[in-house]
Amino acid sequence: MADEFDKNIPQDDELPEGIIELTDEDGVTTQFEYLTTIDHERELYVVLMVAHDEEQDDEEGEVLILKIEKDPETDEDIYVSVDDDAISQAVFDKFMEMVEEEDE
Repeated sequence: MADEFDKNIPQDDELPEGIIELTDEDGVTTQFEYLTTIDHERELYVVLMVAHDEEQDDEEGEVLILKIEKDPETDEDIYVSVDDDAISQAVFDKFMEMVEEEDE
């Protein structure tokens, strides 16, 4: 079964802008830097990177791509792992195109 992440964007002033916390189905909370949202084949995907401290800023981090779906019980957005490698790669390619355009 795909991992589901509860989209918990705290109203806490302690988190820097662009940082969100996600709690997985095991109750583990991790901070991520929001990079962008990408539309791929009429589905929305969010691109995140694990937030790290200033000492790690020179290292490139891995991105995490999650599909945005609606929770059928609450109608709130949830993030779901993408199990299809082809979709993950297509979304990642679109993300890289955006990054390259920004660098020009």
